[in-house]
Amino acid sequence: MSRSNAALAPLPSALDPGGSHEIDTDKARLDLAMIHGFLVRSHWAAGIPFAVMKQAIDNSLAFGLYRGSRQIGFARAVTDHATFAYLADVFVVEAERGKGLGRFLVDTVLAHPELQGLRRWLLGTRDAQSLYRRCGFAEPPAPFTFLERLDGAVYHRNPLPPGEGRVRVAAASQRPTAKPRRRPSP
Repeated sequence: MSRSNAALAPLPSALDPGGSHEIDTDKARLDLAMIHGFLVRSHWAAGIPFAVMKQAIDNSLAFGLYRGSRQIGFARAVTDHATFAYLADVFVVEAERGKGLGRFLVDTVLAHPELQGLRRWLLGTRDAQSLYRRCGFAEPPAPFTFLERLDGAVYHRNPLPPGEGRVRVAAASQRPTAKPRRRPSP
């Protein structure tokens, strides 16, 4: 979780002469309703319940992009703070696109002090490859590939309230003992 609430970076004057954009990691400042409104209609998080989105943000390093006091973009990093980060839920609202703000947002996430020295960053995108390539991302070299385990129906089932859906792991002494399984003979 983030230990920082400070504003991170004003937009360079070459992109915004008025200097009216900023990005910060203060979760209290995030407009959760706006973020949810965007994500619930996105192709990557369609139908995401508000409680699930909030839990994802609570457990990530979250970045809000603002014009004055109005939030106009968002991104989050899911990380172990040592070797790996996954860049997720990156967006700029439609009315603000084409101004270099997506690049500004991604570059700011990548430059965050808590995220330096990581060996690998990952992200998934359907249509923003050129943006991410400009920020240093590339396809993994062959024959390396990534696999996923996707439950595409998870948001359509009745979600449990936050905290009630967590799996409780029993202590070793409480776990049922499994009978040894033998591989069938050919």
